[in-house]
Amino acid sequence: MREKYLLHCPGCGRPFPDRYTLDCPSGCDALLRTVYAEHRLVLRDLPGIFRYSSWLPIEGHLRIDAGPVSYESVGLARELGLSNLTITFSGYWPERGGRMETCSFKELEAQPTVLRLGEKGAGVIQVSSAGNTGRAFCQVSALTGAPVVVVVPASAADRLWTTVPAPNVCLITVEGDYSDSIAFGREVCSLPGIVPEGGAKNVARRDGMGTVMLDGTLFAGRLPDSYFQAVGSGTGAIAAWEAAERLIADGRFGSRLPALHLSQNLPFVPMVRAWEAGRREIVAEDMPDAEASIARVSAGVLTNRHPPWGVRDGVYDALAASGGRMYAVSNDDARSAGRLFADTEEIDLDPAAAVAVASLVRAAEEGLVSPEEHILLNVTGGGYERAAEDLDRYPVEPYLRVRADEAFEGDLRDAVRAWIAEQGVAIRA
Repeated sequence: MREKYLLHCPGCGRPFPDRYTLDCPSGCDALLRTVYAEHRLVLRDLPGIFRYSSWLPIEGHLRIDAGPVSYESVGLARELGLSNLTITFSGYWPERGGRMETCSFKELEAQPTVLRLGEKGAGVIQVSSAGNTGRAFCQVSALTGAPVVVVVPASAADRLWTTVPAPNVCLITVEGDYSDSIAFGREVCSLPGIVPEGGAKNVARRDGMGTVMLDGTLFAGRLPDSYFQAVGSGTGAIAAWEAAERLIADGRFGSRLPALHLSQNLPFVPMVRAWEAGRREIVAEDMPDAEASIARVSAGVLTNRHPPWGVRDGVYDALAASGGRMYAVSNDDARSAGRLFADTEEIDLDPAAAVAVASLVRAAEEGLVSPEEHILLNVTGGGYERAAEDLDRYPVEPYLRVRADEAFEGDLRDAVRAWIAEQGVAIRA
């Protein structure tokens, strides 16, 4: 029986089976890709994201009816003078079929990642987050019982909630920013049995987010000419590029890559600066006064100091391959775009999604896209107001609170070890 998929390293060209593998065994500085035996997209009669399971690196599925929902815009398209605007919405909007109860497209990452880890028997997953990703993993833990360790900045703790109780979450808050959470999460993974989620290196995470491109393309019947998304790490943009390449190879949806139009939130725009300078590396001058800049953005989830920018097949390569653009969006423009979207489409937006809408507004006004272009707008979150009316909300209480410079040793290490034991997970000394 042939394997459903293999992993492939674009650096050395080596294929190999998946063991919840995050890095090339040969040490290449490249993002691994999944190569599926099924070269044509085959839809399954399964809930939510799992209708696309033929192109997800999992064998089974979860009983969670949450996936991207695509529709043709009328109100926003008319306002911007666009004839072919497809919106793919990832959030809570029951009238449109949107059932992501955490209101964020990070559920597209969390579902296949948790399932992949369980199928590979790798251990307990650890996730570092600025808020939305952590909330999505807490939600999937709540719905499946899978244990998860989530590390977030203390300032983001109020973003961690679920719509059913989540008893299997170890939430650690760090007095610092997202990068401090990533650093502390790395230390937590020094415990045997704790496995890093992997970020951009995780093929389940990328292929899960890639379902936005699949859904939007299937709805429109063709690949878009242009694709708009706000980015923090840029992993979703890489995912869109990879999914588009698979759709081109399928042969039924077009032969040209969509141009990636990616946006960041001023004043923290390291990828914008690196792109405008034509550099594969993000350097210190791309993040002047980083801590102060991060504190001033309206979309805090877009503030990753170490995005997968210059790695082989990372964000830089995705932009270059697609002939893409980057946009620096002010808080005022993002808020204005959020109000415009709410007025024309009748749903509220996550702040990061408002940044993407603002970039589309600018592109339309400045003629960077033509009125006739087929455009896919990735609305990465929304529906908070409706979810607050319809759904219960259970705050996830911190298990530990730590300083940014605090070493993961002694009582801290013992506390996490004790939590693991409570989950019934075997762990070596």
